Amino acid sequence: MYQTAVAAGSPVNTVPRSNDAAQAQQTMRRLVTGAWLSQAIVVAAELSLADRLVEKEQSVDELAAACGAQPDALYRLLQTLGCAGLFHESEGRRFRNTPLSETLRSDIPGSLRSLVRQMGIDPIWRAWGHMLYSVKTGRSAFHHLTGQTLFEYIGEHPDAAEIVDSAMVNLSEQEAPALVSAYDFSNAGLIVDVGGGRGQLLAEILAAAPSARGILQELPHAAESARHLFAARGLAARAEVVTSNALEAVVPGADLYIMKHIVHDWDDAHAQRFLSNCAAAMRPDSKLLLAEMILAPPNEPHFSKLLDLHS
Repeated sequence: MYQTAVAAGSPVNTVPRSNDAAQAQQTMRRLVTGAWLSQAIVVAAELSLADRLVEKEQSVDELAAACGAQPDALYRLLQTLGCAGLFHESEGRRFRNTPLSETLRSDIPGSLRSLVRQMGIDPIWRAWGHMLYSVKTGRSAFHHLTGQTLFEYIGEHPDAAEIVDSAMVNLSEQEAPALVSAYDFSNAGLIVDVGGGRGQLLAEILAAAPSARGILQELPHAAESARHLFAARGLAARAEVVTSNALEAVVPGADLYIMKHIVHDWDDAHAQRFLSNCAAAMRPDSKLLLAEMILAPPNEPHFSKLLDLHS
């Protein structure tokens, strides 16, 4: 493997380099342009391309007309995504879904479309460009840009709240069955899910523990959707929604408290406040169940480390 160096007015020189060095450079180019690919996937999710390709293969012109895109620009997006295994290109600039793009369908259990769209919410996307600020100060780039926490922001932006809440529902669809099977909820008479989003996890728990009652404590942006879910699952008589901020107080007197993917979103001071409020609400025999990703050992690749950086 050779690297060619050309200087004005001088002959071409070839500098030998090892295959390892060449591979490292190639890998670094792929890693550093990962933000480009990430945003390309966000655009594909926003345009619902995977949904549009469920029934049949389509041409770029057909897809562009359906989603209001410019055909040549859409083709450049799709051919780039094809390099990453999202969508397969056939002759005549025609495309179909792949197993990877199928995860972006909105009509499948555990869909990742909303999670992908969440990454494209404007201040979330821009916050990554201010990572240097966070590393130097230890403070949130999102708060630096907006003057708000994410949850304050989505409380004022219903479109963003819909995307975030939907992403959390999709995540719970994947995780709730495993959590319900791993823990015995049958002895809990009253269960409080603190910050439980639209109630997907609590609904699964109540379905598995028919003698239990549940309270979902959540901010207003998710409350109405949770009530609809409980009604649709036949749980309205056993599931109550309380709209309040757990950073101020937690519903008292339950047998079991649950916080799933809550404390990782906050700095230590806020996480301690959540836990202190739970402790103040609990009886001596109450229990607190935390469901969080555990950081993997050093040098071991794991999504938890990216999530830790994102938080």
